[in-house]
Amino acid sequence: MFLSGLDVKAQPELKGGLDQFVSANKVYPLYSRQNCIEGTVNISFKLNDKGEVYFSYVEKGVGTDLDDEALRLIRMSSGKWEVPAGHDTTVSLVVPINFKLDNFGCENKSKAEISAAIAAYQGRKGLTNAVLNFYRNKPSGKFTKAEEDRIISLKASLGYDEEYLERRLDDGRKKLKQKDMQGACEDFLFVKHMGSDKADELLAEYCN
Repeated sequence: MFLSGLDVKAQPELKGGLDQFVSANKVYPLYSRQNCIEGTVNISFKLNDKGEVYFSYVEKGVGTDLDDEALRLIRMSSGKWEVPAGHDTTVSLVVPINFKLDNFGCENKSKAEISAAIAAYQGRKGLTNAVLNFYRNKPSGKFTKAEEDRIISLKASLGYDEEYLERRLDDGRKKLKQKDMQGACEDFLFVKHMGSDKADELLAEYCN
């Protein structure tokens, strides 16, 4: 962990250790897992005197869903930090969250293929949002059959098929077990806003 202008003895510490916390709670994001994307994400955050994370953002990321998972982990750690007396709550802390896929069959994946997958992820974010927004607004009925057909085609081209949505639900269930309700509900809402009813029961039970 890197701290700005703090004496080493005055550093906040995560109860049980940051490495152990990350190992116990990390859910390797689906897109990066499927495309053998690894890397380190640096998260900058601030703690109040109760050890709660009250501000956080990705300072330097990989550019995929690894960034979102690293940010989620730090936000999950809120309230679990031991803060020394006199800690300056305006000081930013920066922690690296490492992602590595072991024994996942990524040995034959070239750097060029991985770089292309990262670029594709960044390019598809806007397209993904277009699909999500369509299904969020679909109940209003203000769309044509042609518009819906285009969205269905776009959704298929992005790979958001039934298998993908099931895996996304599984990720959400893992987060429920970690008591990460926000992260779980985000996964369930993603499935719902992809035009599926598979998450409806989970949303009704956990996300009201």
